[in-house]
Amino acid sequence: MEFRKSNSSDIQSIMKVISEAKVFLKEQGVDQWQNGYPNEESIQTDIKHGESYVLVKKGEVVATAMVTFRGDPAYNLIHEGQWLSNEKYAAVHRVAVSRDHKGLGLSTEILKHVEKLCLEHNVHSIKIDTHKENIPMQKVILKNGFQYCGIVYIDGLHERIAFEKLF
Repeated sequence: MEFRKSNSSDIQSIMKVISEAKVFLKEQGVDQWQNGYPNEESIQTDIKHGESYVLVKKGEVVATAMVTFRGDPAYNLIHEGQWLSNEKYAAVHRVAVSRDHKGLGLSTEILKHVEKLCLEHNVHSIKIDTHKENIPMQKVILKNGFQYCGIVYIDGLHERIAFEKLF
């Protein structure tokens, strides 16, 4: 499998994976990604900033994520806890796996690649958040050595549980 930066020719494949993830979340009763986000515009912005990544298997985009080293304003204020560090970090968002490839450990594969990216940037912290009802993603996060840190609010409105991993 290849983990690489996305380009504009990947947008339709990324949107297909994200659409499948939206359906999965809805079927699980999770009110995450049910309001039109993420959309094609957000993916185009990620690509423009060089922050969109895909996992490709046999020429097919099977998973996607956004990784930024520019910080995340929502992470500036954490409630009911604290971050493990105040050092430079990678923030991971919009992790999604194709419906046909769920259960194969691809989210873990993405997080391992993010660690490699961090080391290339001399960064030793990854921060990530998810919806409190998104149990599958919480399991992936915890299984990969992240620690619960508290609650953040995306756009000041949407409560998310936040995690960090130091390495």
